[in-house]
Amino acid sequence: MKSIIPILKKILLGVELAVVIALVHWEKVLFAGIIALDQFTKSRVVATMRLGESIPVVQDFFHFTYVTNPGAAFGILPNQRLFFLVMGGALLVLFAIFYPRIPKTDRLLKFGVLCLVSGSTANLIDRVKIGAVVDFFDFRVWPIFNVADIAVVVGMFVMVYVIIFMEEPPRVEGVRR
Repeated sequence: MKSIIPILKKILLGVELAVVIALVHWEKVLFAGIIALDQFTKSRVVATMRLGESIPVVQDFFHFTYVTNPGAAFGILPNQRLFFLVMGGALLVLFAIFYPRIPKTDRLLKFGVLCLVSGSTANLIDRVKIGAVVDFFDFRVWPIFNVADIAVVVGMFVMVYVIIFMEEPPRVEGVRR
């Protein structure tokens, strides 16, 4: 029993360190975490399913269906890879310029921006690697999507909420209203 106590202490110290790092660097953890989760789930789908294959999880409600999307949401602008690569690159440049100007106190706005940009970046990685985006969540009532798409939608909703419903509108240093 005595030999297990030092091991448990090391485990708890590791967990405590991970929590402190996550709290202090929550923005980096969120950004990298969304991209990592998206790319991991896509890699599992590509490795274990055939393109076009559909696996029912809840029959007629939720399936894993492996498809690729060469366009944007709902398949609009199909086969415009160069356009999406340029827009994704522009988004990253704008993010690098303006994100540091958002005050630290506007955490909800920062969360929304990070979700939007990390989701866009994860899909940009697919466009660079294979020329299309891997999608697999299929609820049978709207287009098939992925983890990055969820992050983009959550980010947009949070940003709209902050801009429209917060009592004091968000401020970005160096940007006039």
